[in-house]
Amino acid sequence: MRATDGRPDATAPPQLGRRQVLVVMTGLMLGMFLAALDQTIVATALPTIAGDLHSLSRLAWVVTAYLLASTVSTPLWGKLGDQYGRKIFFQAAIVIFLIGSAVAGLSQTMTELIIFRAIQGIGGGGLMVGAQTIIGDVVPPRERGRYQGFFGAVFGVTSVVGPLIGGFFVDNLSWRWVFYVNLPFGVIALIVVAAVLPSRRSHDRHTIDYLGTIMIGGAASSLVLLTSLGGVTYPWGSGPIITLGVLAVAFVIGFVVVERRAAEPVLPLHLFRQRVFAAAGAIGFVVGFAMFGALTYLPQYFQVVKGVSPTISGLRLLPLMAGLLLTSIGTGQLITRRGRYKVFPVVGTAILTIGLYLLSHLTPFTGTLFSSLGMFLLGVGIGATMQVLVIAVQNAVDYSDLGAATSGTTFFRSIGGSFGTSVFGAIFDHVLPGNISSALHGLALPPGISITGGASPAALARLPAPIHAALVSGYSASIRTVFLAAVPVGAVAFALTWTLKELPLRKTAGAVDQADRLAPTSRPTVRTSDEEMRRAVSTLLVRQRRREVYADIVAKAGLGLSPRAGWLLLRLGEHQGESRATLARCLSISVADLSSRMTDLVQAGYVDPGADGAAGGAAGADKLTKSGQAAYASILTASEDRIALLLEGWHPHQHPRLLELLGRITHDLAASDERPGRDLDRVR
Repeated sequence: MRATDGRPDATAPPQLGRRQVLVVMTGLMLGMFLAALDQTIVATALPTIAGDLHSLSRLAWVVTAYLLASTVSTPLWGKLGDQYGRKIFFQAAIVIFLIGSAVAGLSQTMTELIIFRAIQGIGGGGLMVGAQTIIGDVVPPRERGRYQGFFGAVFGVTSVVGPLIGGFFVDNLSWRWVFYVNLPFGVIALIVVAAVLPSRRSHDRHTIDYLGTIMIGGAASSLVLLTSLGGVTYPWGSGPIITLGVLAVAFVIGFVVVERRAAEPVLPLHLFRQRVFAAAGAIGFVVGFAMFGALTYLPQYFQVVKGVSPTISGLRLLPLMAGLLLTSIGTGQLITRRGRYKVFPVVGTAILTIGLYLLSHLTPFTGTLFSSLGMFLLGVGIGATMQVLVIAVQNAVDYSDLGAATSGTTFFRSIGGSFGTSVFGAIFDHVLPGNISSALHGLALPPGISITGGASPAALARLPAPIHAALVSGYSASIRTVFLAAVPVGAVAFALTWTLKELPLRKTAGAVDQADRLAPTSRPTVRTSDEEMRRAVSTLLVRQRRREVYADIVAKAGLGLSPRAGWLLLRLGEHQGESRATLARCLSISVADLSSRMTDLVQAGYVDPGADGAAGGAAGADKLTKSGQAAYASILTASEDRIALLLEGWHPHQHPRLLELLGRITHDLAASDERPGRDLDRVR
């Protein structure tokens, strides 16, 4: 790490070696895998969970509790890690997540499971934030974009395999294993992180907005409880519902008052005056509302209505995931090439609405092709919409708001999901008793099975044929109502997309976070503006060919050097005073290889190898001559100018923080421990 003047930072721990980085990344990816998997693995187990715990009416809260807890806690985890050390808080998040997983698997009632899922969600929020921020501490700048892509791949994989794994556990072990499976992976991640990850704090000091976090969490929880309990558990005019309404209003007012005075608000209020942010937040909320609410009830349809096993129901969800991944990846590439983005959410929400409409016609006799088409269109619409909202916001806000606006956009998406899950759950619970009673035609349910308590799909399948047919009909009609209620929500999202203003696309705005590209259902990201810009630049750097980059830098610096000699000159300038052995170890090459590469710089008069260096020894330090110092300054300036091209549209000189960051990125790249690689050594 370097200080802002480009000189070594004495407070930072030494850089990790390549093997250590790989070990740390394994631990981080395991942590990310756990948090990402938990969003999808539970879906196919929900019908069995509801039956075993005899509480179908609160099924949606198994999802809502996790969503809400992880969403609200995420901003707090990010700032606590910066303030007191990311390692310790990442470890704490793993421990909390594992405790939540263990007790969730031991749950004997639905109330216990909901509480323990909330504990899991708190830990899951920390896992997401910790993995995303720690990567900047341990991975060389040029390689960060590639490793961030690995995290995105984790989200993509878990989106597909999560429902399958959940179904497999239910079929062959128990639904409790969808929680127990986290334990061995979590312990491995904890050991790896504890053993290898260095303790490191951010140099930025934060004022943590605890009160704002409490207010926004209280407002969201009160509103979600109100929408899920009103008209189902309690009449709309009853005392508990009125109390929840009053609390929600009080928390919202308190949030506005607190955020106006907070030094570092969890969600700056002035962002709502920014037209693109306001539109993107509203669209994300509504699409998240429709998406999460609908996804909760597809496994119910396949397992209860169609009578397939949990594993097969996971397979039946693949068209949705395929559509989501297809358009998530495709739209990102098209936006990067063409620089236009508004068309995708407009078309995406239209397709999403059509998909919801098709799913509202599911019956016990619907064929696989029809249901697959509806799910595929739903996935296509989600994938074409979600990541574009982040791109639009990053492209529109001021640099100082870049981090807050990005996390705010994904925050509204997750909060919308919490509301959608609870509202659609309330709708399902409200219509199910009447639908089943009508279908039974006076037949009595057998002992141990109730409409509100439900039963596992396996238990329902063993019922007498007339009763089973009536229950299937009631469930089918209720699920159709849920999707039918989602259709106007999708239409609202479509209408809102026309308010999204399209602006000329900045180059960095096209460097989409892979987690958003491959899994629009992921939790909010929490990065500062500097961290978000570092991520975008790292992603853009990965796309460049290093030989062409260094050839251009050397030419602009006016030096008669090969690309690989120019690359080495930058490293020597940043590691002045270090022995040849130390530099070779940093670059993961042998001393003999380094000595061979040094020849061009020695012959050009830029390096004085000293007696030991001239003899090929490892102990001596290679010194830059006076002309070498001038050449280093020239090539460093050319490097900064080259990186500045990636910031097209930002005008760094208009943003002091961005100008400072540009210099820091340049020095970090020059000092990084990236290997020379064949691409630099290739001779034309």
